[in-house]
Amino acid sequence: MLFCVLLTSCTSVYKGLQRTEGKVDCIQQFSPAFDATLYSTQVNILKHHLSGLLFFKQMPDSSLRVVFANEMGFKFFDFEFDKQGNFTKHYLLPKMDKKAVVTTLRQDFELVLLRPDLRQAHVATDGRYRYTVVPTAKGNNYYITDTACTQLVRIEKSSERKPVVKVWMEHYTQGTPDTVRIEHQNFRFNISLQKTHR
Repeated sequence: MLFCVLLTSCTSVYKGLQRTEGKVDCIQQFSPAFDATLYSTQVNILKHHLSGLLFFKQMPDSSLRVVFANEMGFKFFDFEFDKQGNFTKHYLLPKMDKKAVVTTLRQDFELVLLRPDLRQAHVATDGRYRYTVVPTAKGNNYYITDTACTQLVRIEKSSERKPVVKVWMEHYTQGTPDTVRIEHQNFRFNISLQKTHR
C-alpha cells in the first residue's frame, strides 16, 4: 500500500460515480452500422507509423471484415468479427504479428464496434455525464454519454483505477461516425480514422 502511495494515488478516477436508474441498452444506438465504409487511416504503434485506407465490410453471413491496406493495396491486417462476437485473424503484417498486438487491435476494434455484453451492466453518473458501466476481466468499459443518452461523448476501457484506452466516435452520418480516434494511455498506440466520402 505504501508503495502505491509513494508512486501514484491508489484512488480510482471513477470513485465519484453514483449508481443510478436507467436503461443500459440506450448505448446500442451508437453502434456503427458499417456496410461498406472506407476510412483514411493513420496508425502509430510504438516506433512504427502506418497510413492507408481501412475498410469495414459487412459480409453476406453477417460477419464484419476489417481490412487495413496502404494506397497501393499492400495489406497491413485483415480481421473478421462474426455476429456472435468471435474474432478471426486472417492476416497481420509479419513484423507486427505478436500476440500482444493482435489482442490490442482486437480489443480496440471491439470498442469501436460497440457490441458490449450488457447482462452485467449498470448505469452511473458523475452529475455531468451518464456512464453505462460494463464489467470486464480487468476493470470496466465505460460508455459515456450526455445525461439523456442522445450523444456519445467517448468510450473508456479501464483498469480498476484509471482509463487505459479512450475512444472517440464523432459526427455520425448514415449510422456511421465520420471520425474515430483510439488512444492508449500507457504507451504509444494510436489509431485515427477519417471517413472518405466517395
